[in-house]
Amino acid sequence: MNGLQRTLDFLDGRAVDRPPFHPILMRFAAKYSGVNYRDFCLNYHDKCNTNLRCASDFSYDWVNVMSDAYAEAASFGTRISYPLNSLPVVEALLINDIQDIDKLRPLKVNDHPRLVSRIDEISYYKKLVGDSQFICGWVEGPLAEYCDVRDLSAACLDFYEHPEALKKALEIITESAINFIEAQILAGAHCIGIGDAVCSLISPDLYNEYILPLEIALVDHAHSLGAKVKLHICGNTTAILPDMIRTGADIVDVDHLVVSMDNFLPLLSANQVFSGNSDPVSVIQNGTLDQVEASVQSCYAATKGRGIVSAGCEITPETTVERLLAYSAIAHRLKA
Repeated sequence: MNGLQRTLDFLDGRAVDRPPFHPILMRFAAKYSGVNYRDFCLNYHDKCNTNLRCASDFSYDWVNVMSDAYAEAASFGTRISYPLNSLPVVEALLINDIQDIDKLRPLKVNDHPRLVSRIDEISYYKKLVGDSQFICGWVEGPLAEYCDVRDLSAACLDFYEHPEALKKALEIITESAINFIEAQILAGAHCIGIGDAVCSLISPDLYNEYILPLEIALVDHAHSLGAKVKLHICGNTTAILPDMIRTGADIVDVDHLVVSMDNFLPLLSANQVFSGNSDPVSVIQNGTLDQVEASVQSCYAATKGRGIVSAGCEITPETTVERLLAYSAIAHRLKA
């Protein structure tokens, strides 16, 4: 059973040999393959080849386009620099004053090299792996993207000081994301990830009023085109996890800061699953192998088998190769 079939069958509630294994590898992957992180972010051949090598060497069931959060932001007009071997840096934001929201325009994918590169990346995956691996595209969620063009602190104040302008910006961002989703699915993505991590920092009321309807629109559009959806909001999402499930996303990521997944299990529909929620630092990177095993088993029990094996967020670059191999072996020993 290949990675794509295992994942699709698992999502649809059909019998599989084991739960899918979907660790998030970015900086680890670049380091493991000897690729500078700038090239990993900006050169789709490097990113794809690195991910494919890791998928083979660590025996996991998906490949993805995750690297940095700024493909859309750079296309909107935020200026980003890419150091040779560290995380991207925001040099200048698009929106410094609330009136600058008028600079925000819906993105047309073919007009922006960073977006075109994402499409080329998925096409390259499709050429190399076809339907053997679960290919996951990606868009930034509405609030995460707003923070990438505005700044986190200013964005939080905008909820109270400029709510109508904020709503206008979020709608433009969502329209752009819908276009980007469609292009990635047409290029061969089986799934679209939506990364909206900053939502763990706002209240459930704000999430429900401003963000939830827009995330639902993104999920519905991807579903209308036949793709699955993964919603990734890291941090402590305990207060908004019921609403994250309400988006209809097929895969709902749960970070390690959520103490218990089993309390939310009854809220999942028949075709929804959790992913997570082992701690990538204290358990996967630094824990004993017994602790890694216990964490994987605990997640499996908490989800009653309806959980993709993954840490709550990215596997750190400080994680050793031997540790990730052991984590993979533990994940493979699970029986669905």
